[in-house]
Amino acid sequence: MIIKQYSTALFALGSILSTSFQVSAETVFPLSDPDNKGNWALNTSVSDEFDVSTLDEDRWFVVGKFKDGKPQYVHPDKPEKWVWKGRAPSQFSGRNYRLEGGKLKLEARWEPDFPFSDEIRKPVFGEPMKHENITVPCLINRRSFTYGYVEIKSKSADAEVTSAFWSMGPKLEFDFFESFGDSREDPKKDHLDSELWWSIRDWEKPVGGKPSYTERKDLGFRMADDFHVYGVEWNEKDVKYYVDGKLLSSVSAEQVTAWAKENREGLPEDYNGYVATKPINLWLDMETFPWHGYPNSKEDLEKNSPEHLKNDGVVDFEVEYIRVWQKPEQLGQ
Repeated sequence: MIIKQYSTALFALGSILSTSFQVSAETVFPLSDPDNKGNWALNTSVSDEFDVSTLDEDRWFVVGKFKDGKPQYVHPDKPEKWVWKGRAPSQFSGRNYRLEGGKLKLEARWEPDFPFSDEIRKPVFGEPMKHENITVPCLINRRSFTYGYVEIKSKSADAEVTSAFWSMGPKLEFDFFESFGDSREDPKKDHLDSELWWSIRDWEKPVGGKPSYTERKDLGFRMADDFHVYGVEWNEKDVKYYVDGKLLSSVSAEQVTAWAKENREGLPEDYNGYVATKPINLWLDMETFPWHGYPNSKEDLEKNSPEHLKNDGVVDFEVEYIRVWQKPEQLGQ
């Protein structure tokens, strides 16, 4: 990999220089637009190739980073802001990642001796549970952007946990995918490991965090079996979702609002469900979804791990890269 210094001409178009960012020697464009007919410019301030030995913490907030033997939940840019510790029974730990072989490997761990929080919160969805046994990672991009084309090459963790790529903005959540790795023996949930679930969530009342639009698509392959490329393009008018460079789905802003009015109660007549119009910060994390089931032992967590890895108490969600392109006039927004 070669550190790519963008020319003055590209910078004049709004490209954001980042001397620590690494890309291939060739110009990189979305897999769905290799000839760059969309006139995309790579936003290097929020993209990451992960082909380095140390995570760039100027780019990423590592949730639960350890200090004095305990995980800390303090945002480096907003120290007064409450920081989520993760969905119980799992808890975010700043030790649950590594950079290896040109990839970011996010780790779900069976770790009963972890200094879990005593906090038991009533979640927005589901029943209150305590944090115990399972630690998971969470990385939050410290820079925001509005609109563009985001692409990730990843392989989900093959376990009873979720591997998620999503984002948050002001009263907005944009979930690119929440991939449940394995449904165990429940025949009613066999479809989950090949299901692409993406959503736009409105955190304003009366919706209160429920999707103002969501889709569940059968991909025809298990997301934990191999690496695939997931791409999302959005602007003020619509969203397009691509898998391995091919269009999977598209929805207009008007269709989003129509879906919300059909599926959510108590909405005002002038409600606009297309809330994906504000700056967002990217998130990478893993979580337990208790309503689908979760590991109850180290052996359970590692049931699908290769034989030579079944005793390490770790299952990986692997990410080869995250790339964000924008139109030249959008860069820096």
